[in-house]
Parts: sequence; C-alpha cells; structure tokens
Amino acid sequence: MTHIRLEKDADGIVELIFDQQGKSVNVMGDEYAREMPGILDELEAQKETITGVYVRSGKPGQFFAGGDITQMMAMDLNPDDPERQRMFEGILEAKAPLRRLEALGVPVAVGINGAALGGGYEIALACHHRIALDNDSVQIGLPEAMLGLMPGAGGVVRMVRMLGMQDALTLISQGKRLQAAQALEKGLVHALASSEEDMGLQAKAWIKANPEARQPWEQPGYSIPGGGPQDPATQGLTYFGPVNVMVQTKGNMPAQQVIMAAVIDSARVDYDTAHKIEARYFQRLLLDQVARNMMTTFFVQMNELDAGASRPQGEEKTEVRKLGILGAGVMGAGIAFNAAKVGIDVVLKDLSQENADKGKQYAAAACARNRRIDEVQAQEILSRIKASADLNDLADCDLVIEAVFEDREVKASVTREAEAVLADTAVFATNTSALPITELAQASARPENFIGMHFFSPAERMPLVEIITGDKTSDTALAKAFDLSQKLGKKPIVVKDSPGFFTTRVISQTIAQGQLMLAEGVNPALIENAAAFNGSPMGPLETLDNISIESAYHAMKQGQADAEARGEQAETGPQAEVIRVMFEDVERRGQHKGGGFYDYDEQGKKIATWPGLKDLFAKDGYADVPYEDVKDRLLFPQVLEAIRIMEEGVLCSVGDGNIGSIMGIGFPPHTGGVYQCVNAYGVQAFAERAAQLAQTYGEAFEPPQLLLDMAAQGKTFA
Repeated sequence: MTHIRLEKDADGIVELIFDQQGKSVNVMGDEYAREMPGILDELEAQKETITGVYVRSGKPGQFFAGGDITQMMAMDLNPDDPERQRMFEGILEAKAPLRRLEALGVPVAVGINGAALGGGYEIALACHHRIALDNDSVQIGLPEAMLGLMPGAGGVVRMVRMLGMQDALTLISQGKRLQAAQALEKGLVHALASSEEDMGLQAKAWIKANPEARQPWEQPGYSIPGGGPQDPATQGLTYFGPVNVMVQTKGNMPAQQVIMAAVIDSARVDYDTAHKIEARYFQRLLLDQVARNMMTTFFVQMNELDAGASRPQGEEKTEVRKLGILGAGVMGAGIAFNAAKVGIDVVLKDLSQENADKGKQYAAAACARNRRIDEVQAQEILSRIKASADLNDLADCDLVIEAVFEDREVKASVTREAEAVLADTAVFATNTSALPITELAQASARPENFIGMHFFSPAERMPLVEIITGDKTSDTALAKAFDLSQKLGKKPIVVKDSPGFFTTRVISQTIAQGQLMLAEGVNPALIENAAAFNGSPMGPLETLDNISIESAYHAMKQGQADAEARGEQAETGPQAEVIRVMFEDVERRGQHKGGGFYDYDEQGKKIATWPGLKDLFAKDGYADVPYEDVKDRLLFPQVLEAIRIMEEGVLCSVGDGNIGSIMGIGFPPHTGGVYQCVNAYGVQAFAERAAQLAQTYGEAFEPPQLLLDMAAQGKTFA
C-alpha cells in the first residue's frame, strides 16, 4: 500500500495512516478506492490480535479533503444508460470499507488534525471516538450542499443517527463548516487536543479504556435522538419540511430537496438499507445539471481564482503591512475593520477627527456583532485602526483606498492630496462602482500606481472585490491589489476599464428591465416574484430601493449631463421616467429614505410593495404578460451583457465572470453564473430564445455576435 499504511504499536493499537503520495491533501479518489478495501482485509485478518485502531493523517496540519470533485464531474450518464446501475453499485462499494471499519469489533478512534470536510468527515463518522486539534485551521462538516451535492459515504445515515433528523438536516442542508470548538459543542467530535502528539495520546488512552466500544446506534435500546419519522414529535418536520424547502429554494436547489428526502427516508429503515437509500439519492444529485453548474464554478473555477489565475505572472508576492483608507463612512469603516481583523495596520482618515472616530466606532460595533471575537481580540483589532484627520498619517502606507463620495471632482481632490504625502511606490486604489478608472487616474501623478478596487457593501461581509485596471495601471499595482484582496479574505476578479466595469453593467440590465416592465404596467409583485423564482436573492425593485432611488436619480442626471457634454442624446427612456417620477413627483427615494417601491417599518424591514405604484404606472389595470417572459426579461439581459463584456475584451476569464456575478450581484447560484448558465441552457437554444425575446421586447435581447459564433461552432464558455 502506497497511499494508506498500517503501523502497529507495542500495545496492539494499529494506526491507519492516510498519506497520499504526490498530493498536498488526502482525497477520496482512485487511490483511496483501490487501497481502502485491502486495508480492511488486513485489519479484519488481525482483529483477534489488535486492541484498537487509531485513524490519522500522515500530513501535518492536513486530515482529509473529501471526494475528488474532478473525478465526479467526469461521471455524466443519460437516464437510460445501463451504466447507471454499475455506477450505483460502485457507490455502494466505495461506502463498504467504512461500514467494515466501524463493525471491526475493536474500538476505533480518529485524530482530526486539519480540515475534515465532506468525505473526510464521513471517515471520521465511521469511527467510534473523534478527537480534533483545537486550532483555527481545523474545519469540520459536510459542505457538499454548497456544490449542489449531498454526502454519499454514509454522512447522512450516520449524522441522522448521531444527532437526530432536525439537527442533521440543518447541518447537512446548509453545508455548515464548524471550527473545532463549535464541532465539540454540536456533538460532531468528542474531545479537543492541544497538539497532534496530545491527540494521539488521547486517542490511544481512550482505546485502552473502551475495549467494547461501538457506534451509539449499535447499542441495545437505541433510538434516533428526537424521534424517527413516525414519531409525533417529528411530524412537523416530515409533513411540512419538504414544503418549506420548496418555498425557500423555489425549486431551484435540488440538493436541499433531496437531502430532506434522504434524511427522512433513511431514518425510516434499518441501517444497511439506509445506506442504499443514501447511495441512490447521492447518485441522483451527482448526475444533476445544477450540481454540475455549481461544481464547475465553486470548485474548479474557484480553485483557479484562488491560485491566482487572473494575477499577473512573474510578479513577486506582496504584502500590505499598512493600509490607508480615505473616507470613514460605512464603506471605508467596513474595509478598515476587515483589514484590521486580518492583522493589517490601518489609518482611517476623514475630513474631521469626529468623522474618523465615528468610522472606528463602526468597527467596534462590528466586533461586538461577531460572536467569534472576544473582548481581547476586539481590543487587538481596534488597536490596529488609527482614526485620523491628518493626511501626514498616510505617509508610510503601502496602499491607500479612497472610499469617498461617487463624484469625479471629490475623488480627484483626495487623489492629489494623498499622493502628495505617499511614497512613490505606494498604490492608490479608488473604490468606485462605475466611474472610469483611466479618467480618474488623470488626477494622479503616478497613473501606473492607480487602480480600481470595487468593494461591495457591507464591505466586511461581502466576499467579492472587483479589481479594475486603467490604461496605464502596471502589473505591479495589479499584483499588490490582488494580494491585498486575498489577504482580506475576498475573491478578487480582474476587469479592464470600461464604464460600469463588469458587475455594475450586468446588474443594471435587470434593474432597467424592472423599471421598464413597471412603466409598461406589469404588476410589481409579478416582477419581484419572477426574480425570486429565477433564484435571485431580491427583485429589481427591492434592489434599487437598497441601492437607493436617490443615488440612481443623481447617477442618471450625471449620465445625462455627460452625454450632453459629448454632444450625444441623453437617455430619456421609460425606465428613466420611472426614476424621475419616484424621486421628483412622489418623493419616494429608497429604503434609507423611508420608502421607495416598497414600504418599510421603522427598523427598515420590508413590508410590501407600495400600493401607490398601481396608480402611477397601471391606472387602467395591469398588463397581461406571460410569466416566462417576465422571468427571462430579468435573467437574459444580464447574461447577454456579460457576453458583450467578454466580446469587448473587458473581461477575459469565464471563471471571474461566473464567480463575480454570483458573489457580487446575486446572480442565481444554481446556474453556476452568467456564462455557465448559457452552457447549461445550451448555447444554440440560448441564442434562439434571446432572438425571440428581441423580436418582442427590443434590442437589449439581441444575441451578441460572440454568442452566435459560438452556437454555429458548437462551442461553450470554458
């Protein structure tokens, strides 16, 4: 055996050690499948002479990463393919060694010294006693649902019998990853260890003290915690759970529906039959298009992004030790908190000391809201933030981010002021959602060090940063912005300069269609529900309320002024009129102004669409529009705009587009993003549907030439 080995000590305890050669982590792939049955053959042959088994990893700080996603994606069978039965039998074969391990007849303990996620934790579940290293690098859980999958190596069956249906369902369907202490609290592990050596000592001591150990469900008189599906106490879950899942997912997330069914059905039957049920449901998801969409984007493309696929090659790794932030509003303060939390010293600068202090207070409140941050940690974080009104405090910053008002002159002013005190090597980043970087860089004395970093609000929580390069931005500046984004725990996508960049251009399409349909007299409830059933977190009307109608109005006016200055026709279409009416005529200017397309309570919580919309835009009754058209009018323009962006060379990476659309602007995650959405739909079919929509609803739906060419050539976005 070259990837799994057995080592027996003087006390008769055998260490089962996972250590796949040539890989940084252990995975449940071909090597595991080949060697694990043989390992169990050896253990079963020795079981009369051994006192127990200690399962561990031979890789320091790395336990077991789980299944081989790349291998899973290669499994693509039609519903009538006879290989499906062989595939099902293969899944059962892959599960069998863990069943043999837990039924070996000797105590089995496991030491978790790193991430135990998915298949890694399923291995741990097959052991009788679980010990985890008390370290921040340890994560434990079954996150398969985040890839559109479910556990397939016994995770559902064992978790249900260990925790009960409700707790198991919550952890599995939400794909929760728990740190070691949280896992102990939830019952996923039995003990914590201070070091790998301590973990081994604890495991072997437990083995010696528990020679008759077995799984809880093998004990006499066992019953599922909280009751099985037939018990009155669980009737709410078994009867209404599936309905609630459908309501929450709108039918877009098969994994959550299948996990619910697997939890309930596996709890109805005996243990061995439950494993067969789990295997069937796992196969169902493994061949599902949604799972393939999510595996493509959230595993393959995400790994490429994390590895720096869009980072300039040849540039040395950089580290920002001191970060300057201009503007201590919500955005600037959020970035400051984020940076200080990961160990970066921050100068939070505003026009007055009072404003700067308010920004630091925002960071203090963010610490208080985070249950993982104790008082000592909070003080450490806040000590790294220097609130200041003095420009000279920026002098030794490696990089400065301006987060001031979205106004060219204001941004130009702070650029010149900051650069006057910064070192020549410092990078200046502007946080803007739409203003052209090359134009803003005209205020800079060092345009090669000028770059765009578009953060999303709230900056301390939103995972994306859109990095925009101007015409003169250097690779060195791009590398430094990319490295800082990753240090902050963000996912950086890289975009070339263009009005609106990528995310703003894409999301503006669905917002515009929302306004246009409202102007046409389409029921606002139909518009918002169509977005929800597409899988969007909120509809275009609520989105604009959140952004603020006031901001949209001022941006519209600025755009009209810019067009007139260029001698072009200013935009005065129906959607522009909707914004004007809402802002000027009825003074409903968005959520933060008390109300917009929706009414809100005193805490800013959405109540319902504002009744006055009907009198404004549908006096003669709501327009009769096919529901599928409403849904497609919200989805297709975003995708078509993303294709135009690719066509223009503004974005070069399909992965960046997929990840950016989901993490930045809430594009439906089950689709895999704006480009994977086309692959799944079918490139030819997507182009044909776009052409149909264009005939009825206008040029926004005209298929770009790039899409037509790909359809003709049989290509997909990759």
